[in-house]
Amino acid sequence: MTSSLTRLGSANTYDNALRNLSMRQSALSNLQENLTSGKKVVRASDDPTGAAQAERAMTRINRIATDQRALESQRNSIAMAEGTLGDVTDALQNFRELVVSAGNGVLSPAERKSIAIQLQGLRDQVFSLANRKDSNGQPLFSALGSALAPFVGPNAPPQDYAFNGLPGQSASSEVAIPFALDGDSAFMLQTNRDGVYNVSLGSGTTNLKTGPATLNPPTAATGASYAISFTSVTAAAGNTTASYDIIDSGSGVPVATGTKTYSTGQSFTVTEMPGLSLTITGTPTLTDTVKVESSPSLFSVLDDAISNIGSASSNATASQAVSQALGNIDIGMSRVSAVRGQAGDLLNRADRITSNQEARGIQLEADRSRAEDLDMVKGIADFQNQQTGYQAALQSYAQVQKLSLFNYIS
Repeated sequence: MTSSLTRLGSANTYDNALRNLSMRQSALSNLQENLTSGKKVVRASDDPTGAAQAERAMTRINRIATDQRALESQRNSIAMAEGTLGDVTDALQNFRELVVSAGNGVLSPAERKSIAIQLQGLRDQVFSLANRKDSNGQPLFSALGSALAPFVGPNAPPQDYAFNGLPGQSASSEVAIPFALDGDSAFMLQTNRDGVYNVSLGSGTTNLKTGPATLNPPTAATGASYAISFTSVTAAAGNTTASYDIIDSGSGVPVATGTKTYSTGQSFTVTEMPGLSLTITGTPTLTDTVKVESSPSLFSVLDDAISNIGSASSNATASQAVSQALGNIDIGMSRVSAVRGQAGDLLNRADRITSNQEARGIQLEADRSRAEDLDMVKGIADFQNQQTGYQAALQSYAQVQKLSLFNYIS
């Protein structure tokens, strides 16, 4: 039977002890660093997988913060646009009230001109609001892109006002809403959609009254303006027969002729204008004329009301102007209200985006915390255990140092 003896020198024992002390001291220092920083992953080398997960979570959290700052700017612009449309509605309501007051039969032409001056101030206010800019100097109603002043005018007829941009509403995304609203939809009118025409009586026309021009059918309307002049009027056996010519006001080209027989003093309907029908009441004379002019924008509706009321020389023409203006203003206000409703929907969407982003941010913060934050209770316990082990190692080393032959000899 053989035996193996291993001889260990004192120097080897001391080296092992010092190496063990160094390792324990390094581990204690690392635990102290973790406690001080509150993180279990101080360097990527501590836990490469955890560090990568924490980095990805922080990148997404920072992206959410950036998206939220952009969304807040967008929300402020849309809120300002929605408030501006509210101001436009208030101005139009005041305009409407003045138009109603202009229909009072006791007013003189001079008094109606005074009302027209007040209406002009409100019209200028509406036009200024339509071109309002946000805090960054960008138009609130630029649609898909426009000049710094989206609305220009009045220009030469027939297009007296124009939207200087690209109509349409930008789409929202998962994290953003548009910066601007579609001003073209709010303030510009379309022939086939809105059918806004200004019907006015020619100078000296006192025996007639008309209703609004209506689309019939809408697809045939061209947006042209027309002038109706009477060429023959005869009365017999309680009936009146009226013949008339219809001319395109813009080009001066004859469009159609018509003849209607109806009960004297009652009404008849002009249907020869493309896509339009117009009811005329009363007995015309050969000098009577009726103008049917398209209104391409809310601003032109207001201008027509100001012009017709200010130039009304009789109660009949004033009543005609007031009736026509009220109907067209109501159509324009409905367009403004529709776009204002879209603004409210965008603001609600912004609130939902913010709520979703906050929930996502909380989830990502939890992911980051799990990947790199230190469990303080466990960290303190590990530190105390390591500290106790280090102290024991120091004490044992001090005792081992005394185990030497020279100590016994001495």
